[in-house]
Amino acid sequence: MQHFLIALLIMLREGLEAALIVGIVAGFLKQAGKTHLMPKVWGGVALAVALCFGVGFVLLKTVGEIPQKQQELVGGIIGLIAVAMLSWMILWMNKAAKSMKQELHGSMQAALAKSASGWFLVSMAFLAVLREGLESVFFLFAVFTQRGALSNMSLGAVAGLAVAVVIGFLIYQGSIRINLAKFFRITGVFLIFVAAGLFAGSFRALHEGGVWNLWQQRLYEYSSAFDWSKVLDEDSPLGVMLGGFFGYVHQPTVSDAVLYFAYLVPVLAWFLLGSRKKVQAA
Repeated sequence: MQHFLIALLIMLREGLEAALIVGIVAGFLKQAGKTHLMPKVWGGVALAVALCFGVGFVLLKTVGEIPQKQQELVGGIIGLIAVAMLSWMILWMNKAAKSMKQELHGSMQAALAKSASGWFLVSMAFLAVLREGLESVFFLFAVFTQRGALSNMSLGAVAGLAVAVVIGFLIYQGSIRINLAKFFRITGVFLIFVAAGLFAGSFRALHEGGVWNLWQQRLYEYSSAFDWSKVLDEDSPLGVMLGGFFGYVHQPTVSDAVLYFAYLVPVLAWFLLGSRKKVQAA
């Protein structure tokens, strides 16, 4: 169930970002009387979606055919790439959510003034969908290589994407109004905790791949308080859920703890500080 929810949330957030940009482009073209350019925009969106599916398919097929040790190495590297992309996306959206529409409108007006062909707008929609799609592919693949459950994640991803498309369409039509800054702020905090678990888990995979061997002592060797196997086994239903969401293990290593908080504390502080400054400015 936790894999379904993680995939749903990731695709909902990523899909909504892409849907918002495409919706803004579509709305601008409608207002500018350039609706004849929309087939080009939808063509760019379709191409980006196809490329993302292709990358995901290649990753699944390629990694499944290499030895286990190399699989762990690839999974760890992809996990770190996913954490970097997710972190950039969270911090960027926290900053840009309120002004994104105005900035995009300014860029599109300047582009149309220079060229009536509209290829800039097509590329904008294409790159928005491609960027969010690749972020989703890398993040979901990294979670899958660490925790498995491909079928549940696939269902969650489809459900999240479907909800994002519906919300994006309703926003475009003007049927609903949501506080985007608040939405991205709430989901951003949750995803920072998820990314912290993935960050530590990626280094566990790198250790299994023979690359990362620093701080591999178990914390319970220093204090029995860090052995949670009898209280909450990582293979129990709740342990599996916490592992899927936040990378929980019942006998963490020094590396797990150091890397988890080395990511969580500065990124969460930066995120919350940015949110606070926006609220004060408002």
